[in-house]
Amino acid sequence: MKIFRVDLAVVACGGALGALTRHLVHLTFPNPPRAFQWTLLWVSVSGCLLIGALTVWRERHPGHPLVGPFLSTGFLGGFTTFSSYAVNVEQKFHYGQSGIGLAHLLLTPALAMAAVFAGTALTRRLL
Repeated sequence: MKIFRVDLAVVACGGALGALTRHLVHLTFPNPPRAFQWTLLWVSVSGCLLIGALTVWRERHPGHPLVGPFLSTGFLGGFTTFSSYAVNVEQKFHYGQSGIGLAHLLLTPALAMAAVFAGTALTRRLL
């Protein structure tokens, strides 16, 4: 497999923009550290909805070959980060907030999967 520098640059730029967007969303809608992290949940679910829609869009409108890596691996990969989710769950259990931790642990993947299915289904109907 040959790796091209332009591919890496495109993914890196998309990832930087996605991470910046996530950070700005968290600054705009902050949650107290020991509260349920609604903003993190929203970022995860909305990113899954968007990647579902993007998957169908790219199937039907392939376009430039670098658009997919920029948007999916790059932007959405930087926007929705599993590590933030994992740290948040661990912190809730560490600080004795097991109910909130368990809610995050269960809700995030369930809603994220539902969002991917919704994004793909909705986009398939619209296109």
